[in-house]
Amino acid sequence: MQNCASPVKPNSTDRDKIFPLKFSVKNLGLSAFIMAVIVGLDQLTKHLVRTYISFSEAIPSHGFFQLVHAENTGAAFSIFQNSIPILIVTSSLALIVIAVIALSHQFRFLENTWGRIGLGLAAGGTAGNLIDRAYYGFVTDFLKAGPWPAFNVADSAVVVGMILMAFLYLRSGQAAGR
Repeated sequence: MQNCASPVKPNSTDRDKIFPLKFSVKNLGLSAFIMAVIVGLDQLTKHLVRTYISFSEAIPSHGFFQLVHAENTGAAFSIFQNSIPILIVTSSLALIVIAVIALSHQFRFLENTWGRIGLGLAAGGTAGNLIDRAYYGFVTDFLKAGPWPAFNVADSAVVVGMILMAFLYLRSGQAAGR
């Protein structure tokens, strides 16, 4: 009888080359929770604005900080006005990139709790505005400070999340290839 060799099992480095993304519940749990909180808070505040503040109304009518009811058919700072299909595709791609980052062990900054919080903030903000664009054809903005364009909870979450992740990424040494 011929001796049957046992099947060769690929070692972890071979597996990593074939499947570079590793599922990580630890990386995903906190980020998913933060994302859900941001989406919920964003959608709730936008609903309240659409319900209780008339379109173009500002409260107070003068001052540095105001609550307003604005509808933005563009992106941040009102760029790319009336480009909803492009912005929906771009936002969807951004969420896919965020998911790939979340599932990857290639980014050491996600080992840090603050990195996972940043990821959740960025994902939640992106999803919150994507929901508005897909459902209403515009994003409801309501926070206005001085001369700057109005923004919302989702915008704030994206900015804070991206700054946090960029800071942690640069600090981790990965940007310099260390």
